[in-house]
Amino acid sequence: MIKGIIFDVKKYAIHDGPGIRTTVFLKGCPLTCWWCHNPEGQSPKKELFYNAKKCLEDCSDCVNVCPNQAITQNNKGISIDKSKCLLTGECAQACPTQALKIIGQEISVDELMKEIEKDQIFYKNSNGGVTFSGGEPLMQIDFLDAVLKKCNLQDIHTVIDTCGYSPFENFEKIMDKVNLFLYDLKMMDNEKHTKSTGVSNHLILENLKKLAKSGKKIYIRIPLIPDLNESEENAQKTADFLRTLPGINKINLLPFHKAGAQKYSHLKKQVKNIQPLSEDKIKKLQKIYEGYDFSVKIGG
Repeated sequence: MIKGIIFDVKKYAIHDGPGIRTTVFLKGCPLTCWWCHNPEGQSPKKELFYNAKKCLEDCSDCVNVCPNQAITQNNKGISIDKSKCLLTGECAQACPTQALKIIGQEISVDELMKEIEKDQIFYKNSNGGVTFSGGEPLMQIDFLDAVLKKCNLQDIHTVIDTCGYSPFENFEKIMDKVNLFLYDLKMMDNEKHTKSTGVSNHLILENLKKLAKSGKKIYIRIPLIPDLNESEENAQKTADFLRTLPGINKINLLPFHKAGAQKYSHLKKQVKNIQPLSEDKIKKLQKIYEGYDFSVKIGG
């Protein structure tokens, strides 16, 4: 039985494709973007999420149930030795305030389909459907392919939100089962791209060329990150590249926000100090893309 690992299912999503959607977040991503809003989706494995603000200092329930003594108590709450943690989830189940949580749930194709099917009435009334996001959904290609087949059998509209960094064979495997690709295009400068995401943009650009030639419906998503890709030069180079590709005419500009910053501390990860762009700057970039005859939307 094929199983996948997801870290969230978002109901009534309205920014992840047309209509009202169910967005499924698959765990694991080949990129480590500085600005990632879903750092809990980067690792393909389960992780322990700890919110110290919710922790009760005089409570030791999690310490008492931990099977490998990975949790110790101190005057600031608890300390977790991740090298000892078995990710059994007993601590999270025992925690009365949900300060501890296991990120990542193993799920079968049929189990996930039951969740998706619950919202079918919303899909039909709004021309919506299901969106697979992450992380990077193509990292779990066999699981993704199996779920897409089930969605197709029920005529559920399907969207893939992808960073584009995957062997093109994976795109070919699912292409005929996908109605729309939301394709991230972060920056044209390869050196900056490599430094800020951990990978080169060469494969991403080549995959986008091939995907566009296939005739698939694609919306481009561009995150606007201060000091990285917000320059007018990058916008012009991106627009010059995109207008060489057939069928691409829609761009979503996604302004950086700090909504995911707190997640880094809960996962004991460092986060870059990035400030959001001004509204004037965002509108300037929008006008550049519109000057190339693209339909541009701010946000998802």
